[in-house]
Amino acid sequence: MSDKQSSSPCHLQVLKASAYRRMPWKNGGGETAEIAVFPPGANIATFGWRVSMATVATDGPFSVFPGIDRTLSILQGDGMELDIAGRAPVVLTQASQPLAFPADAATSARLVSGPIVDLNIMTRRGQCAHQVGRRTFEGQHHLDPEGGVTLLLSLGNLRIDAGDHAAELGRLDCAILEGPCLITSDMPAQVYLIRISAV
Repeated sequence: MSDKQSSSPCHLQVLKASAYRRMPWKNGGGETAEIAVFPPGANIATFGWRVSMATVATDGPFSVFPGIDRTLSILQGDGMELDIAGRAPVVLTQASQPLAFPADAATSARLVSGPIVDLNIMTRRGQCAHQVGRRTFEGQHHLDPEGGVTLLLSLGNLRIDAGDHAAELGRLDCAILEGPCLITSDMPAQVYLIRISAV
């Protein structure tokens, strides 16, 4: 570990899938499991950023969020076709890269085959920005978040060591990371890395 890494503060906060807060969609068409939100306790009108999962069981329009940018990924199911205003329709599946688009653009979804669960990251335009990437960890990997907020959503089983703290993550558990950490997985574990920064 470099001097820079060893002098950086380490912090690890684990969010268990069983404890995610559940709430109805803004348009009433389904249910969302809120993974994390900032500021803590913020609602749909006041958040700076929000990370959540949603089950989509029927075709239909998305909720419109003025002034919000969003990125969607498919966690479970065969996927859905999105019709986003101003764009050609796109089919999003578990194999697709995360899809970024404005949450205030009129958007409707058509399920490919049965219900899906998606990962939804939203940031308030002009306040925060975000990037989402998908990676697979096997063995040991060093991860050094660079400023802002980094969240890791696990689709498998892995261990995170950060300074004097360590935690085991199961499927759909999430960790908020500050400072360098060591990720260990005996089997290939897919994760989503979400980086959020102030504008």
